[in-house]
Amino acid sequence: MYISELGELWHRARVEPSIVHLDSAAASRSSNKVIEAVTAHLWRESERGGYVAQEQSSDLLARTRRDIAALVGHTADELAFRESALAALRALLTYWNMPVSATVWVAPNEYGPNLDQFERRGYAVHTMPSTDGYGRVDTDALENMLQFEQPDFIHVCHIGSHSGIVQPVAKIVELAHTAGVPVVVDAAQALGQVNCVTGADVVYGTSRKWVAGPRGVGFLATRSDSLRPVEIESSEAFIAGRIGLGVAVQELQSFGVEKIHRELAAIGKYTRERLFGVGSWELMEPVEEQSAIATLAPPPGWGPSDVVAARDRLRSIGILVTCAESWRAPLYTEQSVLRISPHLDLRRNHLDQLATELRGMGY
Repeated sequence: MYISELGELWHRARVEPSIVHLDSAAASRSSNKVIEAVTAHLWRESERGGYVAQEQSSDLLARTRRDIAALVGHTADELAFRESALAALRALLTYWNMPVSATVWVAPNEYGPNLDQFERRGYAVHTMPSTDGYGRVDTDALENMLQFEQPDFIHVCHIGSHSGIVQPVAKIVELAHTAGVPVVVDAAQALGQVNCVTGADVVYGTSRKWVAGPRGVGFLATRSDSLRPVEIESSEAFIAGRIGLGVAVQELQSFGVEKIHRELAAIGKYTRERLFGVGSWELMEPVEEQSAIATLAPPPGWGPSDVVAARDRLRSIGILVTCAESWRAPLYTEQSVLRISPHLDLRRNHLDQLATELRGMGY
């Protein structure tokens, strides 16, 4: 039995998996229609030439641009395509007119590779306060800080790579804008999973996670007057992937984007309830957190290599999860965790299988 009302429809739109796929935070399974759209464009490129095929697909590409922009509260002319979320951030930092020694405030769950990009440019990075024990930004404390000091910009991962905690991005944007501070949002884990229309100045993300598009496509949407998307967009690109992304977004729209958000939140709650107290594993999010990502800290005495071994053991028996190591959120933790991230086609027996295996490991 599927947990989600949409589970059967989501499942029927895809090939039968050969594994228990609980790893959508890494890469979701694309639908048959997405794969067919990508393949069809590759055939067009072979038949007619790559650039001609691109010109003839201009309407499809324009719709993809409009649809992605709408998901993050931007317009089509504010959006540029890149190869990935990280490539989008690199492009932003390259073309954005920031001071030489810019100051950026980040949430505790900031993605490690993003921090590397700030460090390479000499930015001064400060962590916004959190008091709830989960790394969620304390917006009352942030409001107080902004009265006395303003960074050049705030950067926040809407949902991080290391846990399923959802940051209060809309409130952060509201407070920052009151203080005249722009906000950049990494929506790589958020797009397709939660509402990403927050009023942020810049939003970037990727196709392959919760939207279930193909790999190799990212985007950057910006309202900054000093940034022109035409300068940021990569001209040599995976055009077939962009078309596939468009089909994936249209499928989300056909299911109802807000309904998908609700269903995924319910799946996350069910996952946490089912895995809470299994063996000696410790659940790292509140049960009611509004995301579909659940993370488990390992039994006492386990090190990072043991968590990797647990992931590999699960993969060897056909259960796909991620070992989220500490480099994903170095400001928040030194601990590796198991990340479980099912999509709409989660079945109850999937978590039963996982719980049985974890119980055996977590003595």
